[in-house]
Amino acid sequence: MTIEIKTPTFPESVQDGEVATWYKQPGEAVARDELIVDIETDKVTQEVVSPADGVLKEIFKQAGDTVVSEDILATIEVGATAVAAPTADAPAAAASDSGSDSIASPAARKLADEKGIDLSLVTGTGKAGRIGKEDVVNYKPAAAAPAAAPAAKAKAAPAAAPAATLNVPAGERVEKRVPMTRMRKRIAERLMETTQGTAMLTTFNEVNMAPVMGLRKKYKEMFEKTHNGSRLGFMGFFVKAATEALRRFPAVNASIDGDDVIYHGFQDVSVAVSTEKGLVVPVLRNAEHMSLAEVENTIRDFGMRARDGKLTMDEMTGGTFSITNGGTFGSLMSTPILNPPQTAILGMHKIQDRPMAVNGEVKILPMMYLALSYDHRLVDGKDAVQFLVAIKDMLEDPARILLEL
Repeated sequence: MTIEIKTPTFPESVQDGEVATWYKQPGEAVARDELIVDIETDKVTQEVVSPADGVLKEIFKQAGDTVVSEDILATIEVGATAVAAPTADAPAAAASDSGSDSIASPAARKLADEKGIDLSLVTGTGKAGRIGKEDVVNYKPAAAAPAAAPAAKAKAAPAAAPAATLNVPAGERVEKRVPMTRMRKRIAERLMETTQGTAMLTTFNEVNMAPVMGLRKKYKEMFEKTHNGSRLGFMGFFVKAATEALRRFPAVNASIDGDDVIYHGFQDVSVAVSTEKGLVVPVLRNAEHMSLAEVENTIRDFGMRARDGKLTMDEMTGGTFSITNGGTFGSLMSTPILNPPQTAILGMHKIQDRPMAVNGEVKILPMMYLALSYDHRLVDGKDAVQFLVAIKDMLEDPARILLEL
């Protein structure tokens, strides 16, 4: 019996995807729930697994092809037996004739090209030594080679590594052209949509982080013991302060749909997470009902799974307000860009000691600049400023968060 392997059904926010990596080739045996192919969308990479034991019969969509929901990717002959593998000498002969990268998947070659990895140094774990995408991802350079080896390696470097990482003689001008990933293209499109389709404005303020830092220092160990190792960070305080401020200023939590304004009776906070492929914004659902420990644990889980490409589309769909923390990279001040159809986004920045006037005296305090970018079509400047001041007041006196003052 032959069954079809189809593209997963994409949500409404995702129009199409791209075939990224085939882990099996026609004639190879597959087991039930074994990973067969990755489909890359503008949000996440989806894994397609085999629904039954059998043999991969035919592939209809090659790596790099664009697919939509329910497209037929391949067929599987259920219960069939794989064709006998070639003799041990065959793969070696093929490799010597056409180079080691000839037995690498297209996705592996593309990734190796982007990362500047010489495929001849990568050990393939696939059938007949085939190099897959995972082999390239897991590749770690060996220790320094003997004196005779650097010359050969240097000769191959200009063709294999991006210009930014090339170690070439002075005067050499090296360029490298690589295609944008689907996620990066979508990020670029959304940024252009935001700048061209909204009346975006940014207001700034600064907050004394000493009270929050004092709480963290005092209760850090107790917090971890009480909440099974959950770390007490800054994001929990910002999320809780933001949800209380959103309750007071519902326009900041609203969105525009054509000529209508949608006021959300819940607060789904999107938290920006940086990955190698680009920025993703998983959502804290009903953040107003989450505890500090739940917020910290969920954000930590998002960060780990985002780096591994394990976030689901549902986890990155929706959101009524966003928070981004450029301070983790050393940013002192910035103007964050809206995440449509949301109305506003809060930008956190680096904590830096600065001289401040306190009751007629100059004191050195750990200060952070806050930035709120908002859509002026819906949010008036007065509401935006008061919203930011409310967050500032709650962070400088964290008891206000508990007492809802």
